[in-house]
Amino acid sequence: MFNEKKLYDDVSELVFRSVTGISADVKMLMEKALKKETNPTAVSMIKAMLENVEMAKEETKPVCQSPGYPTVYITCGEKSLFSDIKEMFKKAICEGTERGLLRPSMVHPLTRENSGNNSGEGVPNFEIDCVPGQEYLEMIISFKGCGAELGNAMQIMTTAKLGKDLVGLKKFILETVINAGGKPCPPFAVGVGIGGQMDVACKLSRKAVSTRRWDDKNPNPLYGALEEELLEKINELGLGAAGTGGDTVALAVKINGVATHTAIAPVAINFHCWVARRAGIRLYPDGKKEIIF
Repeated sequence: MFNEKKLYDDVSELVFRSVTGISADVKMLMEKALKKETNPTAVSMIKAMLENVEMAKEETKPVCQSPGYPTVYITCGEKSLFSDIKEMFKKAICEGTERGLLRPSMVHPLTRENSGNNSGEGVPNFEIDCVPGQEYLEMIISFKGCGAELGNAMQIMTTAKLGKDLVGLKKFILETVINAGGKPCPPFAVGVGIGGQMDVACKLSRKAVSTRRWDDKNPNPLYGALEEELLEKINELGLGAAGTGGDTVALAVKINGVATHTAIAPVAINFHCWVARRAGIRLYPDGKKEIIF
């Protein structure tokens, strides 16, 4: 269905776009944060961040010195799945590294041996979802910063721990933000995965900040209200841009939830720095292309 050469060109372009800029929705939120910021130090920090984005674009340079960790989200139908798509993304990332767009940072988890080109077992990570009847091929690649990972947390809660009016859940999230401090490079986004088992909750938290627009509204009324409340409370903490103090700590809170067992309530918290390196595209059988990020 898809021409192999054209498909690889699209994959290579996704990698290029994602590492040389940040997605438009996040840039817009950064600009809004700058306009309402009252702390002089935070103003200078956010200005520097936005100037960095423009310089990376003009000079065709990486928007951040760290390449982050790549995850590719693919949704396809029976007729739109391309068998070599994994190899294409692996090749594009290695080529991007050779071009100087990505610092070689992927290492063996124990020996710490560096491949030198960001290749390695499990790199990039793939999340593939087959949707019956879907004609288009959707691809989103997200290079998520790993410094932000240092603040992540996970807890297997219970109904009692969630608490009345979810007070226990809210406390866990706010305490995690406080403990993380400036490590996740604020202003950040907070992804919260709820449900399933431990592995499911963690994947949900990563997907929430990687594939959703940071300025969207959760269609689930409960999760939507929680996102708004938590965002307000987090920004009241006063940590500010780069953790130097200020009005904006978080640009967004994104929640994904699925059903779980009656004995447990797994909750994973995943920070995403302001450098939202992600790019997405939908490819249709008739040749039409639709940019997502």
